[in-house]
Amino acid sequence: MKKILFVLAISIFAIGCKNETTKEQPVAAESETTINYKSFGESITDENVLSNTDLVKKYNNLKPGDTINVKFATQVKEVCQKKGCWMKVNMGEEEAMVRFKDYGFFMPKDIAGKEIIAAGKAYIEEMSVEDQQHYAEDGGATPEEIAAITEIKRTLAFEANGVLIPEEVKQ
Repeated sequence: MKKILFVLAISIFAIGCKNETTKEQPVAAESETTINYKSFGESITDENVLSNTDLVKKYNNLKPGDTINVKFATQVKEVCQKKGCWMKVNMGEEEAMVRFKDYGFFMPKDIAGKEIIAAGKAYIEEMSVEDQQHYAEDGGATPEEIAAITEIKRTLAFEANGVLIPEEVKQ
């Protein structure tokens, strides 16, 4: 069974290596300021967005296996440096691992520190040692840092179906 799941995971990664499509989406804020967004994945808006603090409150009520559909704003902490296939985002005292629905789109590798809006499914994940080591390697960790990962970790996870990245502010 593990071999089948491993082959399936490798297949998903291979299929997911397609080019991203982006659309510019102007959205008006309450004042006269217009924020232009670069859109990745499904088209989403910047309306009805939770803060990362509000989302953490929702995560606290989840058990492994539960999911909730949400849209939230946060700051990107880290992006996969191989192809932008995942990112870690700020959730206050914690961080959430964000992956992209069906590996249908990827993030630019230079967005660490930027604010984003993401829509999709939030859930709790118990990440295996192997997966943690894989993501650490993708993130540029040293062999010593990778070897230090030895225990399963309960993490905040998110499967994004759409992401907005602000491009510039015009007044």
